[in-house]
Amino acid sequence: MSQSTIVDESLTIRKSPAVNSRINPCLIRFCYFLGNYLVLPAFFGKITVTGQENIPLTGGVILAPTHRSRWDALILPYAVGRLVSRRDLRFMVSANEMKGVQGWFIRRLGGFPVNTDHPGMGSLVHSVELLAAGEMVAIFPEGGICRDRVVHPLKPGVARIALEVKTMKPDADIKILPVSISYNQPYPGWGSEATVNIGQGINVLDYQQNSLKRETVRLTKTLSDRLKLLHEDRSP
Repeated sequence: MSQSTIVDESLTIRKSPAVNSRINPCLIRFCYFLGNYLVLPAFFGKITVTGQENIPLTGGVILAPTHRSRWDALILPYAVGRLVSRRDLRFMVSANEMKGVQGWFIRRLGGFPVNTDHPGMGSLVHSVELLAAGEMVAIFPEGGICRDRVVHPLKPGVARIALEVKTMKPDADIKILPVSISYNQPYPGWGSEATVNIGQGINVLDYQQNSLKRETVRLTKTLSDRLKLLHEDRSP
């Protein structure tokens, strides 16, 4: 695949080694138990989740959540992960977060790194491969954490990756699932509230009529509009 097909032309592309990810079955079971039954219930006073009926149970899915806190990395699996959909999430994670003990855990829980300033082809190609294989990949389309109640301009990467999967594997059933995550405090504290609203999936097959550049813009706008509606309706 050409580099320009899945990377914003305004970004500087760096050559990078191949990227792989894996899930340690024992570790992920332990982490789901720890997070869902101990950590999250103990820390949050209330967690509200709606729209779980919209989660596809098969096929490649890009989870596209708003990004409001580091807690999102636990809240998202709680809302859509294996205890709900019997599916595991593969997170695209900033390379800065993949260091030390934290990085050791992330790599064994299906996470893989991306240089957010200068994305290497390895991370982007790996995302396409996972989706083509029917996996569920989580990518925060706003980029970094935004602690206000506004959906910020989205990066084009989510749309580009989704469209590239269809180019690579035309019969792939790929959907983008918009997810609003919000908290009643900019910096969630003990006893705070979290709200997750899962929207209807966007069928990537509906974005195949025009050029890649035009469809990327159109698909990104659709995702942005869906996230804004979800976020405005459900922010605590």
